Amino acid sequence: MEQLQAWLQDAIDIGMGWLSSPAALSQFALLILAYIAARLLARRFTPAIERSLTPKLESTHIIARLRRFALQFLPLLLPLLAYSLTAVGEGLTRATFGSGEVIAFGKRVFLLLAALEVVRRILPPGLLKLMGRYILLPVMALNALGVLDEVTAYLDAAQVNLGEIRFTALGLIRGAIAGALLFWLGAWSNRQSSGYIKSQPDLRPATRELAIKASEIAIFGAAFLLLMSIMGIDLTAVAVLGGALGVGIGLGLQQIAANFVSGIILLLEGQTTVGDYVELDGGEAGTIVKMTARACILETFDGKWIVVPNEHFITTRVVNYSDQGSANRYEALFSVTYHTDINIVPDIIERAVSKLPFVLKAPDGPDCELRGFGESSVDFAVEYWVAGIDDGKNKYGSPVLFAIWNALKEAGIQMPYPHRVVELRNAPAA
Repeated sequence: MEQLQAWLQDAIDIGMGWLSSPAALSQFALLILAYIAARLLARRFTPAIERSLTPKLESTHIIARLRRFALQFLPLLLPLLAYSLTAVGEGLTRATFGSGEVIAFGKRVFLLLAALEVVRRILPPGLLKLMGRYILLPVMALNALGVLDEVTAYLDAAQVNLGEIRFTALGLIRGAIAGALLFWLGAWSNRQSSGYIKSQPDLRPATRELAIKASEIAIFGAAFLLLMSIMGIDLTAVAVLGGALGVGIGLGLQQIAANFVSGIILLLEGQTTVGDYVELDGGEAGTIVKMTARACILETFDGKWIVVPNEHFITTRVVNYSDQGSANRYEALFSVTYHTDINIVPDIIERAVSKLPFVLKAPDGPDCELRGFGESSVDFAVEYWVAGIDDGKNKYGSPVLFAIWNALKEAGIQMPYPHRVVELRNAPAA
């Protein structure tokens, strides 16, 4: 508080001295003239700059995006012009009067106005606008008042001890600012790289996922190391922390590490990828809708999501029905009575099933096979190939069974039902 009172008293003394000095009053006049001239120039140049930088609405190439980005900084034209004209006036004033404190104060005020425009109209909502409001503007205000160096020296002298590690208050503030900016920039870079990788049609989905994860680790790892360097932390401490983390993984995080490594193997091999319909030994079956570093997410035919750890895809048997879009074979079972001429059944069923639009002719057409002789029926099965996956009940099987039923009815062939002969022993004579 005493320091603040001293700064306030100094500011009052300086202000009273300026008001009583003809040289200072002339510098105030130059500041006003510089602002008026900057306003007139900005009003004249702004429409021309807008016309030259505004691209066509349908333009999406890199030059058009850069021009749209540059247009965002147009509100800075007025304060920057005022700053430039004031800098010229400062040189003339110092050459004429030998002093230019008022002009220098005006330059700092115009920088504060530029910072206000940046926060109000340029920075997007979120972290950057928050940092601009509570960090950039106070710093520029202190700079305009001419006390920034003294505040910085005071914060640099204040130390914060964390065990054997010592930080200055200024170092902690710089670290917080740098960390926020670095990780914001890392998140932005990660979104841009992910979007670019996902837009590459030549890459397999698994390769895209692996590239995205690798770029994310590289970006945030570099941001972390750079932050440690900015804060002045010895990287040997990071090595010790990494060793402790390795021991922790070895003792308590084995499953997490195993799933992470399994996820990398899955992405590298590419034998299972997003969009494949798989069935595991444990009975889990569904379409892979997402692959993460820890688990794969399967979506069943009835809309349920099953989270399966990546390790299960490595250590157990996995049936992949749709790897590389291959066709799949299914079969439908049916029976006829013993009174049927079974020699004509295969031809009737194969012709009926082949008429279905989803049944393929290659690698093989419908094939009706005799499977056995039951107690009350002759059992058949028809095998057919489809380009999709029967990942839900009655997707392909129901139309095929309808076709079999209708074909048998049309040919006058009956479906069997159980027959039983009941013999009564020691029955009284009729």
